[in-house]
Amino acid sequence: MEENISNADIEAAIKRAVMTRSFTPVIAGSALKNKGVQTLLDCVNTYLPNPGQVENFAINAATEEKVLMCSERSAAKPAVGLAFKLEESPYGQLTYVRMYQGCFSRGSNMINTRTGERQRVPRLVLMHSNETENITTAYSGDIVAMIGANCASGDTFVDAKTPKNDIVSMESMFIPDPVISMAIKNKHHKDDDKFSKALARFVKEDPTFRSTFNPENKEIVISGMGELQLDIYAERIRREYECEVELGEPTVNYRETLTEPVEFSVTYKRQSGGRGQFGEGYGEIEPLEDASAEVEFVSAVTQGMITNNYIKSVEKGVREAVNEGALTGHKISGIRFTLRGGRIHNVDSSDWAFSRVGYYAIKEHFVNKAEVLEPWMDIEVSAPRDYSGEVIQSINERGGKMRDLDIQDKLCHVRASAPLQVMFGYSSFLRKRTSGMGTFTMEFQKNKPVDPHLQEQLIADYRETKAYKNQQASGVGV
Repeated sequence: MEENISNADIEAAIKRAVMTRSFTPVIAGSALKNKGVQTLLDCVNTYLPNPGQVENFAINAATEEKVLMCSERSAAKPAVGLAFKLEESPYGQLTYVRMYQGCFSRGSNMINTRTGERQRVPRLVLMHSNETENITTAYSGDIVAMIGANCASGDTFVDAKTPKNDIVSMESMFIPDPVISMAIKNKHHKDDDKFSKALARFVKEDPTFRSTFNPENKEIVISGMGELQLDIYAERIRREYECEVELGEPTVNYRETLTEPVEFSVTYKRQSGGRGQFGEGYGEIEPLEDASAEVEFVSAVTQGMITNNYIKSVEKGVREAVNEGALTGHKISGIRFTLRGGRIHNVDSSDWAFSRVGYYAIKEHFVNKAEVLEPWMDIEVSAPRDYSGEVIQSINERGGKMRDLDIQDKLCHVRASAPLQVMFGYSSFLRKRTSGMGTFTMEFQKNKPVDPHLQEQLIADYRETKAYKNQQASGVGV
């Protein structure tokens, strides 16, 4: 028997499918003239689950176990909120917070679990586009803004009365390492304060954006996920802070890793009249399956051979060494460092001596089996079909690898992958070759070994730097 299906039945079925993540509604629209915006908001209200219909977990800081958050809108459980977005406002920093448990009231105390800083809950507001509505309390499930909170994106706030062993942190977003860096310079020294404030603000707002000072070249380096991102931040500094800046040539963030396991045995011994320095350790360094993974440190030391404080010192030395690889000076990734044993001198051993054991184990034993990695990007190019040959040729000229060609009506879509270093300036090149009608997007794929000729060039360039020469003068070797 056939029955009429009501709109309510369809909406309920879509919501069930969305909640199991087996169906993804797509809403067409344009922000330019607010086309489809109200439809999108209605669909969010109709099809997405409310906070009480999903399970959210936090991580206990003491035990590292997952803790189920209570979505009940009450103060029965300690308050937990995640700062997920920062924004400048005329009143100070605007921090968007999603409440996951309990409630925060204006004037009560809270703790930033990342920094341990205790602070008062500042002014709380609900956001309605660019208008604010003052509130006194925010409950689980609410998305509110705090005006004047001191934090960074991804920080968790908890009630200051929470017992130490019950303090939790929400699982933070996965933040990939930057793939591109550019030097940035302030043209006028009178704007130094505004320049510094702008960089500090953008670093806090965007976890994929980094700003560091290079002491060797005496320059500030900004890093991010693409050339366009860095160009946008430079333009925002000019527009929002009236501070003229210029960007240098882009540089790729290469990585170093191992091709095969190596064993090490390092003895650090120094004697200069008084108390000496002595540390000894041995073990192996091996490549991980994921060459882009963070460096792992493993202690497999037989009890009593090296004390725990000296093991931590070895790890500290390893962490220091991997920040500047021995081959080209780029960061080391994708290795596991296993310390298996060593020797202690009752008088001369020290934390410094054992940190040098870890440091020189990397600097001396890593280089002979190392290779350099470069970031490869997933690329998607869209252009009129008449230019499909031009697009494919431009990818091939850059050493890219075609994955897919889709021609629909008057458009062609090319999907490929290519090294980041050959993609600088591709946007301008593409517009020129396609009469301004071609566009492309680029996303980090993975790190892959560089061409042998490029690796030789990177090694030669590094050996001309002050950092390498100073390292050799200080004697990397014991």
